[in-house]
Amino acid sequence: MKKPVASDVVEKAAREALEERGVKIKDIAEIVYEMQAKYAPNLMMDDCIESADAVLCKREIQHAVLVGIELDKLAEKNQLSEPLQTLVDTDEGLFGVDETIALGSVFGFGSIAVTTFGYLDKEKHGVIKELDEKENGVHTFLDDLVASIASNASARLAHRTRDRDESQTNEKIKKREDEELIG
Repeated sequence: MKKPVASDVVEKAAREALEERGVKIKDIAEIVYEMQAKYAPNLMMDDCIESADAVLCKREIQHAVLVGIELDKLAEKNQLSEPLQTLVDTDEGLFGVDETIALGSVFGFGSIAVTTFGYLDKEKHGVIKELDEKENGVHTFLDDLVASIASNASARLAHRTRDRDESQTNEKIKKREDEELIG
């Protein structure tokens, strides 16, 4: 039987893959801030960075990032078979697998994450728009994955804000978040 890959190895690889492709946690946090600031007047950028960082601890997100970025990289090297190569390389409008992978990793954070993902997929804010419009390289999967991470981080913050508004203790909030990050 093959030995499974350790969780910390997978997380490190996913974070490095994002960095290698030019996506920083701060880029994602800026989108999160834009999505949540009107609902949380005391929101700080550090909260958004912390939330985006916490989302990247979730295995489903890491797996989606690794698969999507790998497909983008293979398309850049023309190593996919046709017609998949052209579909990914051109980010074909009717090719929805990129959104499907990203959307699959949104369900863990509830309906707020799902609706935010749909919005970000259409409106393309911040680094999502930059990736979508980049002329060099293939970012068919990456732009949607960034939207997924930002959507999850936004939903996480929305729930956390409600918990704080209800005077939940930091310990109780942390326990709930730890439980939600399994998977």
